[in-house]
Amino acid sequence: MTPERFAHLADAYGASLQRWPVAEQAAAQALLDSGNPSAREALHEANWLDRQMDSHQLAFADPALASRIRQSAPRRASFWSRYANWLSPAGVVGVGIAGIAAGVLVASMSIPGPLLSSEVLPSVFDQGDAEVVFTVNAEEAEQ
Repeated sequence: MTPERFAHLADAYGASLQRWPVAEQAAAQALLDSGNPSAREALHEANWLDRQMDSHQLAFADPALASRIRQSAPRRASFWSRYANWLSPAGVVGVGIAGIAAGVLVASMSIPGPLLSSEVLPSVFDQGDAEVVFTVNAEEAEQ
């Protein structure tokens, strides 16, 4: 293990060799046992940083401040209030299209075909051709 590699690992994993990767621990300990000054210096710096981080105490925030921050955050609008501007016109357009489709369907069912023959059924709304309806039914009964 090189002193540069030792310094890199000390920066990454700290001064405790037990936290280092298992494959690197024996080589690191051998470098320290050899008395390498740059390895000892890297370990000393990592130890200082570990102590600084361990001694740090988190200052807890005032609950009133946290409450004010939460209340000042913008509120997310509900689904219906976000889409109310376009749902209303879309519904009106949809109802209009459905009305047009229903009108076309009723008109197509109530207008008799251009050629009335025995094969063409009468219109649903055609009340004057009751005789044709009976003849169609009579033909079905005979078969």
